[in-house]
Amino acid sequence: MSSLIIRNGTIVNEGKSRPGDILIIDDRISSIGSIDPEMIPRDAEEIDATGLLVMPGVIDDHVHLREPGLTYKADIFSETRAAVAGGVTSFMDMPNTIPQTTTISILNEKFSLARDKSLINYSFYLGATADNINELQNADPETVCGIKVFLGASTGNMLLNDEKALRDIFLHTRLIVACHCEDEEIIRKNAFYYRNRYGEDISPGFHSLIRSRDACFKATSFITKIAGEYNIKIHILHLSTADEIKLFSGDTPLSEKKITAEACIHHLWFDDMHYDKLGNLIKWNPAVKTRFDRESLIRGINNDQIDVIATDHAPHTYAEKKQPYFKAPSGGPMLQHSLVAMMELHHKGLVSPEKIVEKMCHNPALIFGIRERGFLREGYKADICILNPDKPWTVEKNNILYKCGWSPFEGITFKSRIEYTIINGNIVFDKGNINENLRGEKLLFNPK
Repeated sequence: MSSLIIRNGTIVNEGKSRPGDILIIDDRISSIGSIDPEMIPRDAEEIDATGLLVMPGVIDDHVHLREPGLTYKADIFSETRAAVAGGVTSFMDMPNTIPQTTTISILNEKFSLARDKSLINYSFYLGATADNINELQNADPETVCGIKVFLGASTGNMLLNDEKALRDIFLHTRLIVACHCEDEEIIRKNAFYYRNRYGEDISPGFHSLIRSRDACFKATSFITKIAGEYNIKIHILHLSTADEIKLFSGDTPLSEKKITAEACIHHLWFDDMHYDKLGNLIKWNPAVKTRFDRESLIRGINNDQIDVIATDHAPHTYAEKKQPYFKAPSGGPMLQHSLVAMMELHHKGLVSPEKIVEKMCHNPALIFGIRERGFLREGYKADICILNPDKPWTVEKNNILYKCGWSPFEGITFKSRIEYTIINGNIVFDKGNINENLRGEKLLFNPK
């Protein structure tokens, strides 16, 4: 039996911050608060968390770890190694790998890869196509986090904007449906216009005009309207506009919501004024848009119209990103820096640590029905991040852990620093040192 005691920290959990200790026995939280010394095993390892914030580990419901098939950009081991340095303890990975994850067989192969390679806990989405409804129906709701639907910005046969096919999925699925919402017809028309007017080598700043706010709003309003006719849960990924936020309620309790929404770090941090300096390094789909949109997203988080904060971690090589605009792929690395970036918004007075924990830890667990994770509760799995809110550091090449080797935050100084990441009761990240010998667990879900 192993044991660990975290002493004198400020516990940020379930809307409150309070001093207290946490006792971990094996892989679970045994006690929280003021702990009787006689309960603590004599050989317990100890962490002094004086002056530190102790919070649940981050659950990122939206990552692209690039394995299998694209491992020159990233792989499960490299990116989960970066994740533990960012306080992330669980991930849910998207299906646009090579081959695409559109069958149970390929899905099981990814689970096997994660079992052998992932430092953190894991699950995978099954991708929807127009003709794989049998595969979607056979997905295990206790181990598969959800179904991914691409309404724009996909490759292969996962672009799915046929209303009949969507209705079939909504009618037959037992899983939450996570949706990328952009209207492909609008995007193609915009790309044709700007390419003809300005040529191939246009500024990345046109990205927010090509993948426009109209493309986002049309797709998001379309799918939320259809989904409203069915008694299923859908999760709208990476909102990027103020217009879309109006489609979501901040007054309905999360437990009663059938349609939930996510915002991503890059849309909360960057806006179209950053394209001149960073160019394709902040080329994401949906596009980073205006300051007004960015500020509206932050308000949406605070008033609970937006339920989850995630990363859409999607690495590409630096050489790929430095290509001309139309050739450069969309996406970028974010796992290592997501929590400290949100804490920086806290230091700017924009969001509280309690709200950050709610959106990055509690709500992903609640929306997806993850068992015994996402909260600091007795009996729950001991997935914990310990953060120093006042220990500045600067993002530099030598401390970027992504396999791609770059970050859009390079040169940024963050005030907060991750000190420890604990996964299933084990210290995996310890003030810069990573235990690469430990492996995470398959996430388990409560079927809807």
